[in-house]
Amino acid sequence: MNKTIKLLEKLGFFLTDEWKKFKQSDLVTELLENLKNGINEELKYIKKNSKTANFFNDIYLNIENEIENVKKKDPAAKTAIEIILTYSGFHAVLAYRIAHFFYKKKFFTLARVISQFSRFVTGVEIHPGAKIGKGLFIDHGSGVVIGETAVIGDNCLIYQGSTLGGTGKDTSSRRHPRLGNNVMVGAGSKVLGGISIGDNALIGAGAVVTDDVPEDYTAVGVKASLLPPYHRRAELNQGEDAVSLDDLREQVEKITLQIQHLEDNCESHKSNKGKI
Repeated sequence: MNKTIKLLEKLGFFLTDEWKKFKQSDLVTELLENLKNGINEELKYIKKNSKTANFFNDIYLNIENEIENVKKKDPAAKTAIEIILTYSGFHAVLAYRIAHFFYKKKFFTLARVISQFSRFVTGVEIHPGAKIGKGLFIDHGSGVVIGETAVIGDNCLIYQGSTLGGTGKDTSSRRHPRLGNNVMVGAGSKVLGGISIGDNALIGAGAVVTDDVPEDYTAVGVKASLLPPYHRRAELNQGEDAVSLDDLREQVEKITLQIQHLEDNCESHKSNKGKI
């Protein structure tokens, strides 16, 4: 714009007194400032009221959260660009976010087409109707299946070959599992039915889980057995027959005194040439 004005000035334009007066005043600065403020207000309004802008903003925030979660939970992840370009689990979750957007708008077929294309590319099948929180990390990716009514909390970790599926007997609106926050689902495990997995729970590799898992518990085996959290295990181990450290210390002191007493008796008998 400035180059154009200078060119026109060279050609003899804007040489009138009115133009010189206008140029020397603060009107130009004021006009540009008003234009700038007006454009910024328009952009804010569009961002606030446009569903498309909100959609892309949500996608961007989810990408940030997922990259951070990958970095925290995978020591092999070195940089954000490496995660974006090479992690199939990250690609699958990104495709799910787009498919879920269309699913909520009732474009069911389009949503399924996107999810099936993602499955073909990544080996991960996430139904677009599933509800997934921020920061999901699917490590290694291949073979993971997440059903339509599954609910996954924030910052969860799912390893390859895992299934969040139904039992085949339930046709209700809740036929898939609900995972809390910070849940880890081990490789090859099957979490089946409309059950609830509590916050910070761990599902061991190869486990088959068909019952609820309380928060902080670990589920292992087929059919899965529950292990309490470490601090609870320590409490449970302190039963009637349990011995505390103070008790052990006291017993060791008693044994030490007895040994010392026997040694003194031996020395006494030896000095008297007696027999033990």
